[in-house]
Amino acid sequence: MDEITITAALPDDYSALLALNEDAVPHVNSIPLARLMHLHQESTYFGVARRAGSPIGFLLALLETADYDSVNFGYFRRHFPRFAYIDRIVVSSTAQRAGVGAALYQDLYRSLPGDCPLLTCEINLRPRNDQSLAFHQRLGFKAVGEQDTEGGSKRVVLMAKPASPAGSQR
Repeated sequence: MDEITITAALPDDYSALLALNEDAVPHVNSIPLARLMHLHQESTYFGVARRAGSPIGFLLALLETADYDSVNFGYFRRHFPRFAYIDRIVVSSTAQRAGVGAALYQDLYRSLPGDCPLLTCEINLRPRNDQSLAFHQRLGFKAVGEQDTEGGSKRVVLMAKPASPAGSQR
């Protein structure tokens, strides 16, 4: 099996990343190219996992200062003064349970600003995403709230964990 490498996202990756993202809907929201480009510009971290040079996953994170109008990001902004928000982590269905998500998080930990106290994310409860929920719980994320989104068609659990070495499984 080919080794997994993590590199910074590049504009040349966008079409492959959008395809990976679409394959993961409804566990992540669909995203148009313009929105992806904006989030890339606002991100503190946008890592791409590759096998044999081809993208098999990605993680996109933003600091609390990002220009982002997401209702879930807004929740964290209202409740926590400083944080890094995991907007999305996507792993190809053919690469799941192979350490790709953990490798992306390890790379994120290394790149976070030293004064970032908290990692945050949300996971769908409706429609339910048990695989992501179990994965994030294994990483040490804990529920800090829940909210309905998209007119009540979705419900998410909002999660957080310390970003310090003592609070993460690095």
